[in-house]
Amino acid sequence: MGIIIKPIVTEKMTVQGEKLNRYGFIVDRDANKIQIKNAVEQMYNVSVASVNTINYHGKKKSRYTKAGMLNGRENNYKKAYVTLAGNDKIDFYSNI
Repeated sequence: MGIIIKPIVTEKMTVQGEKLNRYGFIVDRDANKIQIKNAVEQMYNVSVASVNTINYHGKKKSRYTKAGMLNGRENNYKKAYVTLAGNDKIDFYSNI
C-alpha cells in the first residue's frame, strides 16, 4: 500500500484548496513529512511548499443490541495538509 491512502474532499478542504492552495490527505500512519511530500509530488506532478501532519485517535463507540452492549473503537489514522507552491492546483474530479 502507498503513502497516500485517499484525499479529503470536504467543503472546508475545497475552500482551502481554492483560497490557500492547501489540500488534505489521509496518509499511512508511519509516513513522515518528507515521504508525504515526495508521494504528492510524484502522484499529482506539483511542487509542495509545506506539509503539516496530524495523528487522530479513534473514537470509542458503543451500541445496544439484543445480545447486550457492544463496545468498540474506530481506527486511528493520520492526516496530512499539503500546501502547494506557486500556481499549482490539484483537480480531484478529473478522474471521474
